[in-house]
Amino acid sequence: MNLKKKLAVTAIGAAMVLSMGTGVLAGANLQEIKAYLNGSITVKYNGSPVQLQDEQGAVVLPITYDGNTYLPVRSIAKTLNVAVNYDGATNTVLLGEQNEGVALAKNFSNSSSYHTKDPDLTTYKGKDYKDVYFDNAKSSRGSSFMLYPKGKYQKLVLQVAATGNDIERFFVQDSKTDTKLKTTTIAVDEGLKTIEVDIAGVEEIFVHADIEGDGGMFVPLTTSYFK
Repeated sequence: MNLKKKLAVTAIGAAMVLSMGTGVLAGANLQEIKAYLNGSITVKYNGSPVQLQDEQGAVVLPITYDGNTYLPVRSIAKTLNVAVNYDGATNTVLLGEQNEGVALAKNFSNSSSYHTKDPDLTTYKGKDYKDVYFDNAKSSRGSSFMLYPKGKYQKLVLQVAATGNDIERFFVQDSKTDTKLKTTTIAVDEGLKTIEVDIAGVEEIFVHADIEGDGGMFVPLTTSYFK
């Protein structure tokens, strides 16, 4: 087990309870204990001290209980750049890449006129993808949309096809830090190109393509997903 997995697994403990809120605690199988917030413990990652924080940026402390130290799972996951989510229905903490993908169509909140469910526009090479982002304006310009994983996923898997003309520049960017996460080209003869991007800890994503002439960009939202 590598360092990231060891620390992430260790982090699941008493401190995990602190980040879930009273709504979750009400239905949990809990046992009352006597533990201590331990402000004397320093956490270092790769030799550098780190400040553990919750989702709102408030400082959180390790907990000492029965001779063991417990670290807040969300803070440790953020430090290690590992995605973390919580499934309230099953009381399960999800660390890293999930077994099943979540289609972008499920939470795609983009007001662009290029987001469509029109069967005349959602079909590519004989297959109807039902829900797509299809920019077919046929003029040279940039085409882009936003995604909001909110740090819950480890990977973004996009399927993208260039129509009419090749896309010479396509990139995925962390919108908050302006960091390019993936840059590539997409040729018309590639068909639907699958693009995988590591998005651990990323809150907002900017997806952009340079469209040339009568070209276009086709992104099926039912087969593109977070994982």
